[in-house]
Amino acid sequence: MNITDFSCKRDGLVIRGHIFGDQTEGRRVVIISHGFLGNEKTVRGYAELLAKQGFTAVTFDFNGGGPISRSDGKTENMTVLTEREDLFAVIHEVRHQLQPESVDLMGCSQGGFVSALAAKHLGIREIRRLVLFYPALCIPDDARRGQMQTYHFDPEHIPDILGRLPMKLGGAYARSVIQMDPYEAISGYEGPVLLVHGDKDNIVDVQYSRRAKEIYHSCDYYEINGAGHGFTGKANETAGNLLVAFLER
Repeated sequence: MNITDFSCKRDGLVIRGHIFGDQTEGRRVVIISHGFLGNEKTVRGYAELLAKQGFTAVTFDFNGGGPISRSDGKTENMTVLTEREDLFAVIHEVRHQLQPESVDLMGCSQGGFVSALAAKHLGIREIRRLVLFYPALCIPDDARRGQMQTYHFDPEHIPDILGRLPMKLGGAYARSVIQMDPYEAISGYEGPVLLVHGDKDNIVDVQYSRRAKEIYHSCDYYEINGAGHGFTGKANETAGNLLVAFLER
């Protein structure tokens, strides 16, 4: 399998990642976004799967996106909206460098929320298909209740630093979404959507995806029985099969 380095910049910060598969012009490219605390390694399996099926896949680390990110930026400056800007920069560079026939977006957890925000902004003319695995649409609600995973705070008085473990997280992470309606923020994308969620997810309740599927014009929705947040084993195999079948249509 052909794997090469990929990089671009957003506001002077270098975003680093990899390209999987054939890089000839006119191919379908899938850009895959990782989740909170993660990096591109957490979605590498999907990139390899897609490359074996004849797609070109691009993975990358968000700026400040996790404690072991290879990209620039500080974790305390990272928000869902800075990650959306990172994704815009990646899409722009992919179009310039690879000259693809089309671009699809895929995202897991927070990367799913970010991908959905980007797809809504860019529309079907720029994003052919959208794939969301357990998208973290709960983030604005979490901010409003003052509990974002291990970070606890007063939502009426958000501190400059929410906490330092498992990574240093800034108050901007909460402030940037505390007034956001996640469904309004992602609605309007009219291309085909694949939405997959586990019914035992204890980080992003499956109810968020059950509601989200209703706002999309064309949505293939699947719940994986017994799956939690982050697919493993049989659930991951099922999700991979759904992914390939959706993109090959």
